[in-house]
Amino acid sequence: MAKEEKKEKGKGIFGQAVDALTGRDEKKEAKEAKDEANAAEYKATLERAKREAAEAKAKAKEDELKKAEQKIKEMEAKLGEAEREATKAQSKAARTERQREREQRELKRRQREEAKAKAEEGAEEARTYTVQSGDSLSKIAKEVLGDASRWPEIYEANKNKIDDPNLIHPGQELDIPS
Repeated sequence: MAKEEKKEKGKGIFGQAVDALTGRDEKKEAKEAKDEANAAEYKATLERAKREAAEAKAKAKEDELKKAEQKIKEMEAKLGEAEREATKAQSKAARTERQREREQRELKRRQREEAKAKAEEGAEEARTYTVQSGDSLSKIAKEVLGDASRWPEIYEANKNKIDDPNLIHPGQELDIPS
């Protein structure tokens, strides 16, 4: 220590002033360096925080995208199921329609057969009609031939039994033309 004090005394005022200024400049530089280091650290922390926020945002978007893709898959599955159900319903409707058409064809066939049987039965029987009370030739023509205006045909077939077409009697047996 004695050397430092001697050295300090030997420098003089100018030397001491230079030392004081140098010490002050060094302190100032050290403070500026510390401030710069703090600023750099703050800047690095800020950049890191921004990067982490961007990564979090990207991850959130990725998660949203995954959820949306999952939702789309679920909706596609539901759509596929709905399409299968619609196809089944269409097939069932087509089968039902074919069955209905078969039944209609069968009904028409039976009706034709019945009509044919009735026609054959009517042709085999002697076509006669016994006059009832309240009958007229037009009433009989409508009932038996299906057309009241065909009464003259009945009259012509029975001229030997009927003197006046306006006068027929209950119990009379009339021949019915085909």
